[in-house]
Amino acid sequence: MRTQVAIVGAGPAGLLLSHLLDRSGIESVIVETRERDYVEARIRAGILEQSTTDLLREAGLGDRMGREGEEHRGIYLQVPHERHHVDFVDLVGRRVTVYGQTELTKDLGRARAAAGQEIRYGVRGTAVHDLDTDRPYVTFTGPDGATERLDADVVVGCDGSFGPCRAAIPAAAKQTWQRTYPYAWLGILADVAPSTDELIYAWHPDGFAMHSMRSPTVSRLYLQVPTDTDLAEWPDDRIWDALATRLGHGQDGWTLTPGPITDKSVLPMRSFVQQPMRHGRLFLAGDAAHIVPPTGAKGLNLAVADVALLAPALTALLKDRNPALADAYSDTALRRVWRCTHFSWWMTTMLHQSGDPFDQQLQLSQLRWLATSRAGQAGLAENYAGLPIGL
Repeated sequence: MRTQVAIVGAGPAGLLLSHLLDRSGIESVIVETRERDYVEARIRAGILEQSTTDLLREAGLGDRMGREGEEHRGIYLQVPHERHHVDFVDLVGRRVTVYGQTELTKDLGRARAAAGQEIRYGVRGTAVHDLDTDRPYVTFTGPDGATERLDADVVVGCDGSFGPCRAAIPAAAKQTWQRTYPYAWLGILADVAPSTDELIYAWHPDGFAMHSMRSPTVSRLYLQVPTDTDLAEWPDDRIWDALATRLGHGQDGWTLTPGPITDKSVLPMRSFVQQPMRHGRLFLAGDAAHIVPPTGAKGLNLAVADVALLAPALTALLKDRNPALADAYSDTALRRVWRCTHFSWWMTTMLHQSGDPFDQQLQLSQLRWLATSRAGQAGLAENYAGLPIGL
């Protein structure tokens, strides 16, 4: 096969990039290790920045999101016996939308299918080659067991942390930074209407808790737990009791309504950045280049911001033979990556128990400041609701 852009990975970053390139007349082919049903069912993020929703609407992908997504003005920050609302719209004129990554992935997949996009699901042994030349290519084994080769002008790695693209950049040509946090999240999905109108971020001596949601009938909730947590030690009753305690059940008349738990998982917490996000004719986007802890709701939104920069850069490179935007892509994207990495680290370390009493007092001081300082709230709102693409 031959195409202009070979995209490795059919998650939101790869699918959206293919869509944006197609609108500019650039051909692409996507290869993906997993089957389509698996890709579309993965439980992932659910909070979209305004920059993300604006881009999706401009790209003609916002119809179902507009009907089914829930716009939120802000979030609640909580310590025991106190809950404060941070109103993003009032502070910075921007909002967020609750719309699960599973639903966005379905929308993107349907749009690519309607356009006749070539997506090869269920491939194995994907490898990238000749990245330092103007004739890179991708090899893989198809579902039928035959080895295939995909020649391209450019290869884009949207294949996450463990895909072949990140590893294909030589060690001498890259730098990496990472932080592993000494705690994890126990996340659940429950078939019960949310007990809150907007997300609750709760600091508690027992550990952090969050009340999020995926729809008017599905709640998403999290508990801080040790990194070696065994789900067998967390039956449903124990989970709901811990959530009720940390989220303040009974506080000022507020109640947490439990329901049937349909999914449980333990999520590790880490930060990772690889620089540069380009090597020769290979470009990285999304989790292939950077990971953030989920506390700041930045992972999916960073991936969207990457491809929003990359699509016009590749269009200029391949259609107009102008390399300026492609040459600037890594530096431009990394400015936002580091801003979001810091914000995610800040939210995480402010809200999670480290076991150090000194840290506890610093956290409470920060939360008191946010409860009383409009300037502090505006900084949180600006970062959470999302900076404009390119900043």
